[in-house]
Amino acid sequence: MIGILAGMGPKSTAPFVDKVVQLCQEKYAAKYDIDFPPMMIYSCPTPFYIDRPLDHEALEFAIISGAQKIASTGVDFIAIPCNTAHRYFENIKKSVDTPLLNMVEEAIKHIPRNKGRVALLSTPSTLESGIYQDGLATLGCQFVWQESWQHLVNQVISGVKEPNGLDQAHSNWQELLNELGEQADSLILACTDLNIVAAHHPTDIPIIDAGLCLASAVVNRYYEGLKKEQ
Repeated sequence: MIGILAGMGPKSTAPFVDKVVQLCQEKYAAKYDIDFPPMMIYSCPTPFYIDRPLDHEALEFAIISGAQKIASTGVDFIAIPCNTAHRYFENIKKSVDTPLLNMVEEAIKHIPRNKGRVALLSTPSTLESGIYQDGLATLGCQFVWQESWQHLVNQVISGVKEPNGLDQAHSNWQELLNELGEQADSLILACTDLNIVAAHHPTDIPIIDAGLCLASAVVNRYYEGLKKEQ
């Protein structure tokens, strides 16, 4: 059984589960209900605020508590579709006996080596943690960032979380893509809230979607486990 510790943010949970289901169809020809994996999904409320400094102790405690709850249900492994949560990954891993998939590592695997300038679109906390920059350095890629980009990313995330903010979020996302223009050779989509709007705005800039990379790893892990049991 797959464990998904989600809810960070709340609107990103359903799209992630949809990705898992879609990949089951595309990669493993799942068709009938019985072909799809059992999943235990916990939407974990956390003290995350895009407009104020994080209380890391409180946030880490909430995520670890969520991981322990979902581990107690007997899942075989856990995926956490939240990039910010991965700055606490090692402590989360120590808190449970259930194996964890690492979203950041899965995304880094999909970035081609020596492919020039890579922009990271994430929460300020993920950006400040350096968890993606370290991986980019090992691949020989150049990390690029501008304060104006981060401001727009923050506005998009805020819009997704607000009751009537989606229209503005779409506008801010398009403005962000226009600003990136020729200044980035590829983008890492490293906040699941951004997926809510990114899917509606085609762009010529290659995008490495960390959420999609994690969903792919979830599906592969599940079906590989089935093969070993047969």
